[in-house]
Parts: sequence; C-alpha cells; structure tokens
Amino acid sequence: MPDAHSSDSADPFETRLAAGLRDAGDAFETDRAALVTAGALKGRRRLLRRRNAAVMSGAAGIALVGVGTALLLPSGSPDTQGSPATSTHASASASAHAPVSGATLISTLELLLGDGAYSKAEARGTDEELSPYVHVVYDDGNGKSAIEVGMGRVRPGSDEARQATKCPAKAFTHYDACATNRLADGSVVMVLQGYEYPDRRVDTKWWSAELVTPQGQHVSVSEWNAAAEKDAPITRSQPPLSPARLTKLAASSAWRDAIDAMPAQASAVTAEPSDTAFGAPVAPTLKSLLPKGLTVSDSSGDDTGFGYLVVDDGKGKSLVQVNVQANMSDVEGDLFGPDAEVLSDGTKVATHQGPGEKGGAGVVMWTVDTIRTDGSRVVISAFNSGAQDTTSTRTTPALTMKQLRAIALSPRWR
Repeated sequence: MPDAHSSDSADPFETRLAAGLRDAGDAFETDRAALVTAGALKGRRRLLRRRNAAVMSGAAGIALVGVGTALLLPSGSPDTQGSPATSTHASASASAHAPVSGATLISTLELLLGDGAYSKAEARGTDEELSPYVHVVYDDGNGKSAIEVGMGRVRPGSDEARQATKCPAKAFTHYDACATNRLADGSVVMVLQGYEYPDRRVDTKWWSAELVTPQGQHVSVSEWNAAAEKDAPITRSQPPLSPARLTKLAASSAWRDAIDAMPAQASAVTAEPSDTAFGAPVAPTLKSLLPKGLTVSDSSGDDTGFGYLVVDDGKGKSLVQVNVQANMSDVEGDLFGPDAEVLSDGTKVATHQGPGEKGGAGVVMWTVDTIRTDGSRVVISAFNSGAQDTTSTRTTPALTMKQLRAIALSPRWR
C-alpha cells in the first residue's frame, strides 16, 4: 500500500476511510461538486460501514496463519499470556503497559504469519499520535500478498462496534462471502471475502477480518491477492489466508496487548455525536411511504440516518435508498443551486435523472434532494436494478419522480 504509507503523517485507515467515503458518495449522490464539501459527507458513517464492511469509522478497513498469541516485547522476550483476562484490559490501564514499537509490531506479524518471504514492512507503534498499524508484503511461495493489521478502540456495545462486525448489504458491496461469529471469549468477528473495487474494474481481491472484543478493542486485518491494495498486478488467484486463518490472526492477544499499550488520549473512546436528523430506523419509515403494489425483498433493517429497500412491482427489482441528515444549512448553497425549486414553506427541492455511476450496465439513477429551513435534508434515489453494480433489471426505477418527491417531502421524516 505505497499510497497509504507515503509519509509519516499519513494514516492508512484514514486514507481508506476517505476512499470509502468517496465510494459512498459516488453510490448515493449525483452532484460530485457538492460531494467534496464536508457537509455532503455528514451522515455517511453508517453507509460507509455498511458498504465497505471492514472499513469502519476512525480506524478501519485495513489483515492472516497458524497464528499464535505471542507478542514480541521491546526486550525481545515473548509475552505468551493469551487469556482474555490478561490481554483485554480496559483503556484506563493503558499507562501500565510499555509502548510497543513499530519494529516490534512488524516482528510480531511476521512471527504469526510464519515461514515465507517478507518485504516492504512498515508500521506505526503505540506511542505515536495516530493509531498503530503494521503492513508487510508476504509471499508464501505462491505469490506476493499485501497484509495489514490495524488496531484501535470502539465503545463497547455502541453502534460503531456493531456496525464494524456486521456484514454489508449486497445492494452496495459486491462480495463472495461474509460471516459474523462470536468467539469463546465473547469477541465478535466478521470475515469478508470481497473485492478492492466495487465495480470489479480490476479483479483485485480484498479479504478482511474485523474483530471487536467485549472491552472495545478493535482489530482490523486485511489481505489482498496482490502486493498492494491498488495499482499492482494480481500475483495469485486468492489471498494467502483462509477465513479461519484470518479469524485466528485477528484473535491473537498480541494485538490486544498493543491496543492496551496505546496512550490514553489515543485509545479513549467517546460517544459519537449524532449528525442525522432521524433517530428511528430509516427503512421502516421508507416502507410505510411506498405506494401500493410493491413487494420488498431486502432492507437496511434498523440503520438510522441512511436506509434502503429493494422493491419489485412485478417488473424487476429496484433499489431505493434514503439519506436523512441534520444541520446542513452551512452547505445549502453548495448542494442547492439557484435553479432549485423553493416551496411555500421555504423547503428547497432539486431533482436529477441520469446514468448510474457504479458500473452496472444500463443502470439509471433518479434522485430527489430536499432541504428544509431548519437545515434537515432528505435525499432519495431509485435505480432500475436491485444493486448499483449489477446489470439493469428493468427500463426505469420502480418509483416515478413524482413518487420519490412525495416520499422525500413527507412530514414523517421529522
């Protein structure tokens, strides 16, 4: 991942988050000029987590073998304490742990991966400002693979923790397999076998494991079937580590010990402020506003802020998605130009009909974007396919522009 580690100040997880935000924006918006504003990114966290699964907010998305549990400490002596009781301390005790250097993290990852050739090793230790990570290019004899491990903390039981280990919706993320399991120590791990590019323009595979412990330690592991996540030739048909080996690597107490060694200010967990205008799950409200004659085959469940349904009127599947955001007045001028319609109550409405942007053959996207005088924004889009990156299943979306407008302007979103 040369682009992710090009400087000491570059955070690979933040880089991947930014890339995910761009994908999320492309998937939902049509006005790219508006998307570059910070306001256009509000309310995208949940979409990003659902869509990219292993790329979670703050420290996400980034990898693993007959994995043991020894952490090579700076002294060179291994710490073989592998029980949850000794390896999953709360962040308050972080000051009792000696810092773990980047060199130690590299040695640990190579030890856990086992025999093979290693190159391009990079890491950031626990005593640095940004979250620790370790990255190597590993060759087990069958081709090079970039492998990466990121470490951080989430609030136990929070939405962030839940989303980190929840398989994404196939309406937004193309993948071959995904499973979430609970381990014996109570940790939850999600293993995703997917692709680096949602539109499959390059067939680079990205497999990842996201593990969250009951104490809020978050381990994020990724591997690719190439020597870099992007812009590198595919070197093998599959990444080297099976789902079982990915799980075992993510579950190693070595990473939990490193998380416990993070400074208090780096590992402190604070509640994520809400930036959505709608506290209730979006999908049920959207479903209640659908016209008659539509059947629902898939939904975003209890997600707030962003939600979707896959509907069918008997003529083929159609994806319908809604984003609900608060406090968008500061970017209203960027999102709604002088040609926007202004209703009697001051609400602004903008519409767009055009081609889809995620590679699906023949896919079109119809959008109605609204903002009220209090800054609350509701955006609804519909597609003529059940997913944006698959071939169209019908000529037009299942909802007309008039119906989309009525849903977006519904007072139920308040």
